[in-house]
Amino acid sequence: MSVKTDCGLAAKVHPSPNHNDRRPGAAIDMIVLHYTGMQDGESALQRLCDPRAEVSAHYLVEEDGAILQCVPEARRAWHAGTSFWKGETDINSRSIGIEIVNPGHAWGYRPFPPAQVEAVIALVADIAARHAIAPWRILAHSDVAPERKDDPGELFPWDLLAARGLVHHVPPVPVSGGRFFQEGESGQPIEALQSMLAIYGYNIRVSGVFDAQTAAVVRAFQRHFRPERVDGIADASTIATLHQLLTSLPALD
Repeated sequence: MSVKTDCGLAAKVHPSPNHNDRRPGAAIDMIVLHYTGMQDGESALQRLCDPRAEVSAHYLVEEDGAILQCVPEARRAWHAGTSFWKGETDINSRSIGIEIVNPGHAWGYRPFPPAQVEAVIALVADIAARHAIAPWRILAHSDVAPERKDDPGELFPWDLLAARGLVHHVPPVPVSGGRFFQEGESGQPIEALQSMLAIYGYNIRVSGVFDAQTAAVVRAFQRHFRPERVDGIADASTIATLHQLLTSLPALD
C-alpha cells in the first residue's frame, strides 16, 4: 500500500525515524534549503534515516529531480542544528527542511542539474503556498548557521527561484573597486554593517569590530545574495546589495 506524501507533487515516502514534536505554538513559517554534502545521494539518504546520526530532513531531492519525503511536515525534523534567524533559535520547530543531493564543498561541489532545480522550485512553491511562507523566510542553511555551514552554497540558483516569485532576491550589485572592510577593522561603518545584517535576520553581534563572526556572516550573505565573490570581505558590492535587500522588504515582517 502506498503512503501519501504531504506535498502535491509526484513524490515517494522514505521514512526516517529522526523526528520529534514541534515546539507548542510554533507555526511553520520557514523553509531551509541544504545540500547533502556527501559523496552520493544513497549515502545521504542512509544517513538521514539512520537513528545513530540524529539528523533528518522533511524532503530529499535527487539529482534527477526525484523527491523523497522522509519526515511528515507536522513533525520536527533535525536539519538546521544550532541555528538562529531574527531572534528565533529553534529553527527546526518553525521550518521545513529540504536536502538537495550535491557532494558539496568537501566532495567536489558542482552546479545543480536543471531537473533537480526544477523539482526544488516546484517543491518550494508547493510548501510555501500551503503554509503561507513569505519569500524572505525561505533561506539557506548557511544563513541560519553561518559559522558552521556553507550550504547550499554559491552555485545554488536563487535567481531562478526569485524569477518564480518564491524567494527574496535583488540582482547583485557587480563587484568593483572602492572601499572595503575586513576582519580586524573597527569603527562606525562596521557597526552599521553589522546592524544591517542583524536587521535582515542574521545572528551577529553589533560591536563595531569586524571579528570572525562578522566575517562568517558576510560570507554566508555573499553565498546567498552576492555569489560572484565569496571572501568574507564587505566590499561596496556586498554592502550595496544588502542595502537594496533591506529597502525592498515590506514594512512589517
